[in-house]
Amino acid sequence: MENRTEVTQFLLLGLTDDPHLQVPLFITFLLIYTITVAGNLGMLLLILLDPCMHISMYCFLGNLSLVDFSSSSVVTPMVMTVLLTGNKVISYNACAAQIFLFVALICAENYFLSSMAYDHYAAVCKPLHYTTTITTNMCVSLLIGCYAISFLNACIQIGNTFSLSFCNSNFIHHFFCDVPAVMALSCFDKQVTELFFLYFVSFQIFFHILVILTSYIFIFGTILRIHSAAGYHKALSTCSSHLTSVSIFYVPGIFMYLQPSSRHSMDTDKIASVFYTMVVPMLNPIVYSLRNKEVKSAFLKVKHAFILSRKNKL
Repeated sequence: MENRTEVTQFLLLGLTDDPHLQVPLFITFLLIYTITVAGNLGMLLLILLDPCMHISMYCFLGNLSLVDFSSSSVVTPMVMTVLLTGNKVISYNACAAQIFLFVALICAENYFLSSMAYDHYAAVCKPLHYTTTITTNMCVSLLIGCYAISFLNACIQIGNTFSLSFCNSNFIHHFFCDVPAVMALSCFDKQVTELFFLYFVSFQIFFHILVILTSYIFIFGTILRIHSAAGYHKALSTCSSHLTSVSIFYVPGIFMYLQPSSRHSMDTDKIASVFYTMVVPMLNPIVYSLRNKEVKSAFLKVKHAFILSRKNKL
């Protein structure tokens, strides 16, 4: 019988052991996280304060901002703590909790992006029926469904990952508890578990990409039939921010997860993970702020209201 001990904690190897890089990386991630928190919570607050943005399109955007803020908060503060203190220990339960929350939130973003594609399809292709197609009840049902399915998916992944026995090592070759990095520690044959994860992620990504592509085929078909220049530009501006968010979300995700473990380079995965877990949540509110006239207008209205209230107090 193989002699093994039960793992109660893991050690994160982190991004680097070079002491000269730890402080610059800490400052960089602190700046990224500050922009992420300010951008996403600012976007959420803007949508809550402006009655003109209380429609399904911005309801989905608000929840996307909430998910981006939360997913970044699951990873980034721990990475900064490791860089600052050098304490790389994470307990078994904390590692499982981090995987659960990260998977749930990433899945939720997946569902929100495809829901937003359908919402844009209804807005562009069936504008006269938009208010009857995307009703408040339907919007709330979609949101509840997205969160419920996402947390169910996370439960499945937690069960799949932590059904393995870890006895070879407790050193995670990553800066946070990610499913492939934790699976790599198993001392038994993990081929079935890895295949399940690969197929699970492949279905999640390609199903939602199919929904998004189908929506945009109809959207671009409608846009090409628009003869009004104003209507043409309005339709394009409605979709351009979402398409940018879709691109920056799926490209690194496909690179990171849709490959067999034998082809994984942990060092390369770390670089992609930095972009996926920290940079993408920071970019989404910037993309929507720069490319969406309604967001700019709402920001100016809130800014003017704040300045006016300050003058009245003085």
